[in-house]
Amino acid sequence: MASPTRQKLVHIHLPGIIPYATAARLQASLVSRFLASKLLTNAPPAPPPPHIITAQFQPVYTCGRREIGTVSAQQQAFLRADGRADFVEAMRGGQTTFHGPGQLVAYPILDLRTHRITPRRYVCLLEKSLIATCAQFGIQAMTTEHTGVWTSPDDKIAAIGVHMRRNITSHGIGLNVHTDLWWFDRIVACGLEGKSTTSFEREGVVGSSVEHVRDVFVKKVGERLLGLEGVERVGEDEVEELMKS
Repeated sequence: MASPTRQKLVHIHLPGIIPYATAARLQASLVSRFLASKLLTNAPPAPPPPHIITAQFQPVYTCGRREIGTVSAQQQAFLRADGRADFVEAMRGGQTTFHGPGQLVAYPILDLRTHRITPRRYVCLLEKSLIATCAQFGIQAMTTEHTGVWTSPDDKIAAIGVHMRRNITSHGIGLNVHTDLWWFDRIVACGLEGKSTTSFEREGVVGSSVEHVRDVFVKKVGERLLGLEGVERVGEDEVEELMKS
């Protein structure tokens, strides 16, 4: 296989506290662009550069693809908490989790083959990037036999749920910075009985913004992808144009 083209990791930050659907539409558009590039056989252009979408969501519970169609109407109504949260069926791996203000959501969209990485190593890359991000803020994090990143065998600080189609990745991570953890008390997060959810704030890191944590995490991901030359942040005007496409 030829050496990967030197590219930058394109960082698209969606400002404010946004609906889950807003990020989902942009993610789907980018995935379609990557898939379309694979269909070009006559002198195809260079593959699209890897992208990463970051955001904070309005309160929403999402279930993974194995649970689609299995969450009862009664349970969905409970999760919506009298209109305070939404419920969405997603194509990512994993089970039901929560996203909301104070949590960093990051969706890398890239072609694993371009970066010579297997699906298993890709999940490991996300884990290591999360652990390195936590370490930069003085939190000692780890992996366990369960998916995600933990501060102890019983306390989960970051969830990982990805989807891959023809080696194109989507979905990604949710890292709790100053998330209201009450929302997690209403579910068996990620299907793990007897486990708790924690955050930077609960671990004693006070005053760190989601924006600061976001920039560290994006940098850590970029450092671990083969063939990259740093991170390129998309400007607000360009983000608006992407959202219209």
